[in-house]
Amino acid sequence: MKTVKHIDIKKNITVDELIKEMETSGVMGAGAVAKAVDIFEKAIKDKECKIFFGMAGAMVPGGMKNIIMDIVKNKLIHVFVTTGANLTHDLVEGLGHHHYQGKANVDDDKLNKEGLYRMYDSYMKNNVYEDLEDFFEKNFDELKNCKSITEFLKVLGKLSPENTILNSCYKNNLPIFCPSLADSGIGLIIWGRIAQGKETKVNAFEDLKDIIDLAWTSKKNAVIYLGGGVPKNYIQQAMQVSPKKASYGIQVTMDRPEPGGSSGAPLKEGISWRKMEKDANFVDVICDVTIALPLIYAALKSRL
Repeated sequence: MKTVKHIDIKKNITVDELIKEMETSGVMGAGAVAKAVDIFEKAIKDKECKIFFGMAGAMVPGGMKNIIMDIVKNKLIHVFVTTGANLTHDLVEGLGHHHYQGKANVDDDKLNKEGLYRMYDSYMKNNVYEDLEDFFEKNFDELKNCKSITEFLKVLGKLSPENTILNSCYKNNLPIFCPSLADSGIGLIIWGRIAQGKETKVNAFEDLKDIIDLAWTSKKNAVIYLGGGVPKNYIQQAMQVSPKKASYGIQVTMDRPEPGGSSGAPLKEGISWRKMEKDANFVDVICDVTIALPLIYAALKSRL
């Protein structure tokens, strides 16, 4: 057995040096974060490996947008699955709006009267939807004939401003899967166009064929989950029906396993479903993503 080495913080320590100190400690949350960096690095350097990246939660309101864009621009992932909410907030910022630092312990009725929406302690003005409505009204004709959600998001990425995750994915030819697109501001606005008598050819089931094909044709797979929810399960079921299960896995979550839901399920549970290889290299990081992701990516970026 290795001994637990106590973390030593030197002056001007780099993030990667800090992560390596956490690795020599090797246990609890510190050990898990350090292991996540190692696994991510190994998956990237394994040229036979296809990396499936799932992102749930309020990552754009939580200040994670630039990190995700950098991951995309550096071509570190091959498949991106996220929520409609994250893409909505991404486009909101692309159209010139912002999220604001607020407080969680606040009078929410007062916020409502002031025209503010709250995501814990991150705020957004509710008038952002006026610009979103105008954007989709202007561009609906280019989007309505898309056959799948992935195609819809590819065209939306082409139309989106440069400082967005959507546009970054388009420019780097990274497919975005978003099975819960209807469950978002974008979904509501598209539904609004349909309610006015406009038509769209988007088939919500078509993307399943594409993501399963990506998993099926790969030599190896890695799964990285920021939060759980629909993005995690959408990737997991692609692993389940593919002959190549995940050989690498990272999950960053605050959810608990006891209720039996997917978001809190440890990666080990996926072995019973044949979603994870029994000898896979994986780790569960029990941490707020907005804490863990900057640490993991900063260390990873310096190594690469």
